[in-house]
Amino acid sequence: MATVHLRIGDLVWGKLGRYPPWPGKIVSPPKDLKKPRGKKCHFVKFFGTEDHAWIKVEQLKPYHAHKEEMIKINKGKRFQQAVDAVEDFLKKAKGKEQNSDGKGDSKGKKTPNKPLKILEEDDEDLSALKDPSEKPVKDDPHFHHFLLSQSEKPASSMEPISKRLKIIEEDTGSTSIQAADSTAINGSITPTDKRIGFLGLGLMGSGIVSNLLKMGHVVTVWNRTAEKCDLFIQEGARLGRTPAEVASMCDITFSCVSDPKAARDLVLGPSGVLQGIRPGKCYVEMSTVDPETITELSQVITSRGGRFLEAPVAGSQQLSNDGMLVILAAGDRTVYEDCSSCFQAMGKTSFFLGEAGNAARMMLILNMVQGSFMATIAEGLTLAQATGQSQQTFLDILCQGQMASTFVDQKCQNILQGNFKPDYYLKHIQKDLRLAISMGDMANHPTPMAAAANEVYKRAKALDQSDNDISAVYRAYIH
Repeated sequence: MATVHLRIGDLVWGKLGRYPPWPGKIVSPPKDLKKPRGKKCHFVKFFGTEDHAWIKVEQLKPYHAHKEEMIKINKGKRFQQAVDAVEDFLKKAKGKEQNSDGKGDSKGKKTPNKPLKILEEDDEDLSALKDPSEKPVKDDPHFHHFLLSQSEKPASSMEPISKRLKIIEEDTGSTSIQAADSTAINGSITPTDKRIGFLGLGLMGSGIVSNLLKMGHVVTVWNRTAEKCDLFIQEGARLGRTPAEVASMCDITFSCVSDPKAARDLVLGPSGVLQGIRPGKCYVEMSTVDPETITELSQVITSRGGRFLEAPVAGSQQLSNDGMLVILAAGDRTVYEDCSSCFQAMGKTSFFLGEAGNAARMMLILNMVQGSFMATIAEGLTLAQATGQSQQTFLDILCQGQMASTFVDQKCQNILQGNFKPDYYLKHIQKDLRLAISMGDMANHPTPMAAAANEVYKRAKALDQSDNDISAVYRAYIH
């Protein structure tokens, strides 16, 4: 972004790290918050959230001059709510100005082009952005985890990392980590000094490792197909010859593979992770597997004195590449905290869900819903075609209603264009549906919708769609 001359009170678009520009206003920073050295920046409070951050001058644009441009390139409910909040603020500020003009001053003069009065840091809240009749709502923990919460003073970068984490407790007992250290304010990450290992460079693993390296982590990689390691070696990663070697060389070893069998083989097989585990070594299982597999792996790792965490991720290849995954973690809480900088590098937020197995359960439920939803969308598209309706019009209407989302838009566009390049493998969502149905059986809970969707995906697999994107389930309806 081009450098612009801005001052306190100006409305702006601020860009932080990998994230898209977001509407905000320049405010005075708290007295105890020092400006980063060597960087020309402004302190920005973001609309639609209680977050704020130091933003470099070159990452700022005037709000009004670039409004149309930003609205075109950014979508999503949270973004629209933020823009609405800005417009609401402007309307109320304009109303106050008109009331003031109507009264006139003692000399009967007006002050044209006077800057709007913007609420400063010491105001109680952004009351101009809120409907007085609305009840207070909790902060959204899913917004940029690089931002410093307004309600929390910055922590010293010398404090232990566990002291510098903002832990958001929920009624369920789960927690969400957001960075609250001084480096996070600047949109960067202080990488852990622990040696990181990563096993599995598939659709998800490749993006994760790339972001770990970009953020300065020391990473040793291994993949069953060794050629996949070459690109990451060029980016600065080290090469491990076996999973056992990686686990023995590294303090924290992550793995992200296709299914329960692959996850068990990686740990228990020849030259597996278990052979490299020593007291204090950490193992983080990021694969989407069943709770029983997690329990088994946790037991064997801890039996060798190791520490275990499961951390499956919600997202896709694109979100992995963008560092926007959602991490669901469970198991050893201290490992979760040790992984903080890694989770910040690969995702937009992370949740700690308690004992090992809980993350696997939650992940399967989420993927069950996603898989069933995708099958329903495909069914709707084919029914529209069968009844003489325009599929594009169906999508246009869908994207203007309550179900509008980036997911719906992207997957429907894939179908209409016949582009089924995998962003999330169809065979993997079918595996997740199968595991979720099994989990329901064990809990004596019916899952008829998931069972029906599972059959459609099995049909798609029989049509050789396994290695295509999940949107290729559409082909099960047209063959």
